[in-house]
Amino acid sequence: MAVENIGEGESQDEKEILIKKDAQDSGEIVESTKTKASKLILYHWTQSFSSQKVRLAIAEKGLQCEDYDVSLPLSEHNEPWFMRLNPTGEVPVLVHDNHVICDPTQIMDYLEQNFCDEQTPKLIPEEGSTYYHRVQHYRELLDSLQMDAYTHGCILHPEITVDSHIPAYATTHIRTQIGNTESELKKLAVENPDLKDAYIAKQRRLKSKLFDHDNMKYLKKLLDELENVLDQVETELQRRSEETPEEGSQQAWLCGDFFSIADVSLAVTLHRLKFLGLSRRYWGNGMRVNLETYYERVLDRPTFRRVLGHVNNILISAVLPTAFRVAKKKAPAFVGATLLVGLIGGATYLAFIYFKKRLLVS
Repeated sequence: MAVENIGEGESQDEKEILIKKDAQDSGEIVESTKTKASKLILYHWTQSFSSQKVRLAIAEKGLQCEDYDVSLPLSEHNEPWFMRLNPTGEVPVLVHDNHVICDPTQIMDYLEQNFCDEQTPKLIPEEGSTYYHRVQHYRELLDSLQMDAYTHGCILHPEITVDSHIPAYATTHIRTQIGNTESELKKLAVENPDLKDAYIAKQRRLKSKLFDHDNMKYLKKLLDELENVLDQVETELQRRSEETPEEGSQQAWLCGDFFSIADVSLAVTLHRLKFLGLSRRYWGNGMRVNLETYYERVLDRPTFRRVLGHVNNILISAVLPTAFRVAKKKAPAFVGATLLVGLIGGATYLAFIYFKKRLLVS
């Protein structure tokens, strides 16, 4: 679903002009956004968990949206043009008319409030309906999970995973990147005085967060809490199963016979746990059979396949766009073309060997 309109075919200067002419005036919305007032524009990163939830919600509602990848591996979320759009320097960000919404929960609420008619499915039932409180309960329960901690924890401590889809080099790479990011944020704070406070605040948040995520005691506590959450989900799915016992009858989702905002959170959560190598800890081999069946159904859902695809595709969809950007940004035209072919060829070959080994093992 990711569209490489920004970053792939346009220079950094062009990107700055598109987003913000330079933050001289007052934080006014981008000129290009004003001329496209009726359009939804989403800035995201394909592998960002929060971005995936928002993208799935957009797909479920059938909305047209221009989406731009803001590459986290290339630190594009730390660049001044993006920090001016969202001072926390985090994806996703939704721009619509004169609104800039930076929190994923608020983005999905905004979509629900402003894009709901007979042609656009509702993901949140009407307040006061039988299902409203059920949907809100499970949405809040699932959204309270510390997915950043699970992700960083599994990369930094692969010993806690089983059948992880994260390549082994990621552990060393992320530790190096953490150190580089701190230095980069300090440098950017000096180079961009108008954003100094935002960069310093981000540096402090990053340092605190990653200190926790590297703490095994803290991580094990979170993983135990995840057990309790998935127990509640399993019980709720069992209730849905008992409500439709007849063979051949339409199977319900988490909160009823409709795919809700709670299902968006659950579907993306299970997919991330599968990628991290935590799925065998929480379902399968007779354990949480309703959860296992639910995840299999999610994988067959057209919108889910279109937005997230198979878990094995996560690595390719992260590597190839990054390789393409590096080639375009760092090299002159001739050298860039050569490097591009080499990077894509090498990345494709490594991905092929990686998946071949996984298939042989399985």
